[in-house]
Amino acid sequence: MLKWANMKYLGIDYGEKRVGVAISDEDGKMAFPFDVLSNDKRLIQRLAEICKREKIEKIVFGESKDLAGKDNPLMETAREVFSTIKKKIGLPVVWEPEFFTTAEAERLQGKHGMLDASAAAIILTSYLTKLKS
Repeated sequence: MLKWANMKYLGIDYGEKRVGVAISDEDGKMAFPFDVLSNDKRLIQRLAEICKREKIEKIVFGESKDLAGKDNPLMETAREVFSTIKKKIGLPVVWEPEFFTTAEAERLQGKHGMLDASAAAIILTSYLTKLKS
């Protein structure tokens, strides 16, 4: 049996105003854009609801770095949200390095309302690809 099989994942592209969310298929092989949530006081609650409804077993959170590998300014807040998700949702949460995923999603698909969810799918795909190797 493959080590990633039969596990469903949730990917997060964290932003100051919007948070992109992607989910994997039941086997944890492919990632799909799922939703774009407002980054407000209800964010953690909405993520918890998605995890429960979609039977998520692990969360993959995009770790925003610059080209030199240093944290982007957003990371201070992202680390706080990462910790809160870990405590309140109670699922394993891991970092996945991400570089320009929103720009990449826009390049591939054009500008649209689910762009942040598409960026989350890129982050999640990157993580799932590493599991397969």
